[in-house]
Amino acid sequence: MCGIVAYVGQKEAYPILINGLKRLEYRGYDSAGVALLTDHINLYKCRGKVAELEKYIADKNIAGTIGIAHTR
Repeated sequence: MCGIVAYVGQKEAYPILINGLKRLEYRGYDSAGVALLTDHINLYKCRGKVAELEKYIADKNIAGTIGIAHTR
C-alpha cells in the first residue's frame, strides 16, 4: 500500500505535497519521496517518516509548481 499526493497549479508545489504526506502519515508508512518538475525532474526520496524527508530536502532545490509525492 502507498499514499500518493499530487499538485498542479500556480503555487509552489513542495509545501502542499509535504502537508499532504503528513496527513497520510498516520497509516504507518516507513519511506517517502517527492518529485518536482521544473525544466527537469528533481526527485528526492528517503527511508523513515516524512520528517526525515524534510530534513533531507532542506538544502535541495524545491522549486516547481508541479509535483507528486508518495509514502509507502
